[in-house]
Amino acid sequence: MDLPYRPCVGAVLFNRDGLVLVARRADLPNAEGAPGGWQLPQGGIDAGEDPAIAVFRELEEEIGTASAEILAEHPDWLHYDLPPALLGKALGGRYRGQTQRWFALRFTGEDADIRLDLDPHPEFDAWRWARLEELPGLAVGFKRAIYEVLARDFARFAKP
Repeated sequence: MDLPYRPCVGAVLFNRDGLVLVARRADLPNAEGAPGGWQLPQGGIDAGEDPAIAVFRELEEEIGTASAEILAEHPDWLHYDLPPALLGKALGGRYRGQTQRWFALRFTGEDADIRLDLDPHPEFDAWRWARLEELPGLAVGFKRAIYEVLARDFARFAKP
């Protein structure tokens, strides 16, 4: 495999009650209970961009607010490979998967600050607060291992 990994950031955004924001992919609107229909905010890192800056930019772009503070940065770059059926199609066909720097953040705003309707082509069409331990069951199969790591390593932030 000679395709590179796409460098990305991801946000595990905790509210005051220790729940995590998950959002439903707009391209999977009928996937209410299906794995992969719900995910954490994530996105690419621009060339030369600091991951800590990128995570706030991605929050603003994907959920309409960057009202948060960083609690922790995962020490490892976590990566996944796309399944063969998605190679050459997903991620613009230019990547084999993603390598991601994940952050635990505390949401400092109000629920009304979360706005999925600000982007003319939103990635998400719904959002909700979920228990951290739900994450692996919400993830599409090829991202499940990452969500298991996040649920384990960021568990200390899931307390109000």
